[in-house]
Amino acid sequence: IKPLVLRAKELGMTAVAMTDHGVMYGTIEFYKTCRDLGIKPVIGCEMYILASAPRSTRDHSLPYHHLVLLAKDNEGYHNLARLNTIAHMEGFYYKPRIDKEVLRAYSKGLIGLAACVKGEVNMHLLDNNLDEAERVAREYMEIFGPDHFYLEMQDHGMPEQRTINEGVRELRKRTGLRAVVTNDVHYLHQSHAEAHEVMLCIQTNTTMSDPKRMRYGSNEFYFKSREELEKRFPGETEAFDLTQEIADRCNVELTFSDGRAESLHFPEFPLPDGWQGTGFDYLIHLGKEGLRRHYGLDYDRPGTDIEKQLVERFDYEVGVIKKTGFINYFLVVSDFVKWSRGHGVPVGPGRGSGAGSLLAYSLDITQLDPIRFDLIFERFLNPERISPPDFDIDFCQTNRGKTIEYVTQKYGKDRVAQIVTYGQLGAKTVIRDIARVLEIPLSKSNIFCKLIPDDPKITLAKAKTENPEFGALCAVDPDLRRIMQHAELLEGFYRNTGVHAAGVVIGDKPLIDLVPLARDKDGNPVTQYAKEPIEDVGLLKMDFLGLKTLTVIQEAVDLVKLVHGVELDLNSPEFNRFDDEETFKLFQRGDTVGVFQFESGGMRRVLTDLKPNRIEDIIAVTALYRPGPMANIPSYIARKEGKEPVVYDHPKLEASLEETYGIFVYQEQVQRASQSLAGYSLGRADLLRRSMGKKKPEVMAKERPAFVEGCTKTSGMSNELANKIFDTMTEFANYGFNKSHAAAYGVVSYQTAFLKAHYPAEFMCAQISSEIGNFDKLPGFVAEAGDMGLTVLPPDVNHSLDRFIPEDGNIRFGLAGIKSVGEGAAQAIVAERKANGPFTGLIDFCQRLDPGIVNKRVLEALIKCGAMDGFGMHRARLFNAINFAFANAAEKLREKASGQSNLFEMLDAHDAGSAAPNHLPESEPWSEKENLTYERELLGIYMTGHPLTRFRRIIKDIQTSTLAKAAAAKNDHDIRVAGMAASVTRRISKQSKEAWAVLVLDDGETSMEVLVFSEAFKKYEGACVPDQPVLV
Repeated sequence: IKPLVLRAKELGMTAVAMTDHGVMYGTIEFYKTCRDLGIKPVIGCEMYILASAPRSTRDHSLPYHHLVLLAKDNEGYHNLARLNTIAHMEGFYYKPRIDKEVLRAYSKGLIGLAACVKGEVNMHLLDNNLDEAERVAREYMEIFGPDHFYLEMQDHGMPEQRTINEGVRELRKRTGLRAVVTNDVHYLHQSHAEAHEVMLCIQTNTTMSDPKRMRYGSNEFYFKSREELEKRFPGETEAFDLTQEIADRCNVELTFSDGRAESLHFPEFPLPDGWQGTGFDYLIHLGKEGLRRHYGLDYDRPGTDIEKQLVERFDYEVGVIKKTGFINYFLVVSDFVKWSRGHGVPVGPGRGSGAGSLLAYSLDITQLDPIRFDLIFERFLNPERISPPDFDIDFCQTNRGKTIEYVTQKYGKDRVAQIVTYGQLGAKTVIRDIARVLEIPLSKSNIFCKLIPDDPKITLAKAKTENPEFGALCAVDPDLRRIMQHAELLEGFYRNTGVHAAGVVIGDKPLIDLVPLARDKDGNPVTQYAKEPIEDVGLLKMDFLGLKTLTVIQEAVDLVKLVHGVELDLNSPEFNRFDDEETFKLFQRGDTVGVFQFESGGMRRVLTDLKPNRIEDIIAVTALYRPGPMANIPSYIARKEGKEPVVYDHPKLEASLEETYGIFVYQEQVQRASQSLAGYSLGRADLLRRSMGKKKPEVMAKERPAFVEGCTKTSGMSNELANKIFDTMTEFANYGFNKSHAAAYGVVSYQTAFLKAHYPAEFMCAQISSEIGNFDKLPGFVAEAGDMGLTVLPPDVNHSLDRFIPEDGNIRFGLAGIKSVGEGAAQAIVAERKANGPFTGLIDFCQRLDPGIVNKRVLEALIKCGAMDGFGMHRARLFNAINFAFANAAEKLREKASGQSNLFEMLDAHDAGSAAPNHLPESEPWSEKENLTYERELLGIYMTGHPLTRFRRIIKDIQTSTLAKAAAAKNDHDIRVAGMAASVTRRISKQSKEAWAVLVLDDGETSMEVLVFSEAFKKYEGACVPDQPVLV
């Protein structure tokens, strides 16, 4: 959008209109950019309109036309948004369409233009039907008013447009309508025309060579100057001047929210029937009940000093919330969190700064005691810098939709919507998309993409410098040069829309009156404005985040109850003492594969060095194990062990830093330190923390003297020491972490570690099941289960469920975990087995299941991985009999349908079931290598053996350590290990720009990551391939 506005300024324009086809996605960004750059924004949309049919029609043969609508004023802007919403929600059929009935209803404040060659008036002119064109033009005159509808003349070098322009001139005489010269702009410069064609192919999934692909009739749909257009329309001065007149008439003045409650469109919470007080009274009522529940505190009769401090903190927070006007926000969030917990939707203990609120804890929005963890309310809602509170709530990933549905029902379907996201053409995506459009083989585009570093923020320009091999190839490879010709121009463009993973808005009125809406693939409303514009217009984004770990925890808890009859409450006061010895032993061993946030090899090594023995250590490590603060980990460990002295620059810092051994770890420590040293309020201290994080020189120049003066007055320290502390805190602010978030997620980590320590089979079943469909992660967790001493039993159509389940202290492989099977087929198999008993053979299996669900591909996967070994035949025989079995099953169904019977039906049901499988044709069995290869392909692991088995004697002679022992080996020892290369990931060094690799070695008992750095990779690249035996 910004290049468009800059180009308009460059050409001397005073105003510019943006009229995207059928959508208003970029409207707010366009409006603000124009205002910032000193040019007038004209808000509009090129709508699709049905000439004579209602918008609900599904008759694809009925034509729709284009109609340009411009917002004259704020009423027009809102009517434009309403029309756009109706087009998507009621008129969407291939395109979002309106009809003339709804246009009449919402035409006020709008100016209509006859549009391009696809405009209704213009299409009649193109057919030389002047009378019909006049009828339609007069109809639009009646809808908009005679001075609010204009004819259009365009010239992009297309003969059709010249025909239309002649008709427009005649129509002007007949109707008295005025015509305006317009320029249909789809790209900025004429040189961009081919890239635009490529982009159209990307959007429509066609290729440049396709004769039927969508294309424009010329290469002149670029931003022309008035001088260029005047040469094409000599003598049409009035038609040019009308563009300025229309721009002058369009005066939309949007006002944006400043974050204060009164500028937001947030719903009022419906108070329960019978409640006599206000919403504020109800909030206090709920809060007092929560204080009693969590602390045993009678709010009206506090006894101890701690109870008095709780009441004081509660009153303070409630006062701030009342003053800032966010009472309804707390009530709404509390309500849907409470509903979720009561309806089988697990909710996390907290996330982000909201965990620092005592009121949130008392309302059960969070389940983390802010007093116990010394969390700060002002980090969440600062009375000295009012901005909307933002509770990020984690829900069970599989059930969060239930909560969104509850909110939709409670506040109205017309007031709730999810938020749109825009998918961009990133460096790798644009390479692949353009390669497809240009019909360059996928194998070749994959080679190009592998040379681009794996960084979400990487650009093509950076890729050339970070990997010289890619830069060199761009210069010499003809296919890559063709791709790059367009890629560098299209990179960063929006490719598609999606739905925000968590963002939901709830309005105080129907959203159609506030923003334009679109629809997702299921027909649900989605805002056309993304996160930032949504906040601009006063809608408060609420994050309903899906956290897979909560699903894992709940499934593990359910399995514990099923298998052991034990009901675990991981939020009970007893559990929340965080003093379980076995859990901390697990952390100390670094046995944390599957433990939330602690799975990486580096994090596990830190744990073995740190030997955490309190929840505060777990929380601190989650904050420290990041670029920047990671450098403080050795000091943290040394100070914890007493090997390094804990030194404070000033005695008052001890209260803030004692928990982390004198090291700044959390943002809240800056606030506490500023409060104790400089006499700041916690709100003022939060402003200082924000300023330090932004590192704006002009702001810091003001903050430093104020802090130094506060320190000298409050703490009597020297200017020199005050400046030193200020510098320390400023440096820390670059990487400081939010303690409220670290504490909340630290608790989730502790919960997963507890489950793994005490209920390993149940926890690993839940963890593995959570990765069904993700064959990058699932095999690793299956291997971890084996390392834990749990036997992973093979999948079996007569014993497995769809998910992984405990079985006699071990783990039974879930059917949905088999590649190419899927959850639908797995659930169908389990349901049929439960309803009618075990399957007796292949034919019996095929006869009892719907081939539309359990198809040939599913059956092949089940046989090849060994899930039908229980039928007593080798896999090759079963596999080669698939067509025979399906034919037999089909014949059985035909006999049933015709009422005929056969010999088997006359036999005993058991005999019939056992006789059928014996009629499978004979065949040669597969080799052990083939069986193992199929197992790894479909299960991600070797199940019935390992390819290294035949090399065991050789391996024993040449390796000096197993992979399991190698994990505990000291860094300064040379060892030699053998394994299969389970996976190989190629990477590019940011420093040397050379290739290196990460190998995952698997020896049948455990697996280990091996880093093959550049020099070694050059020498052994040929050995670094999947399924290759490797000696390291």
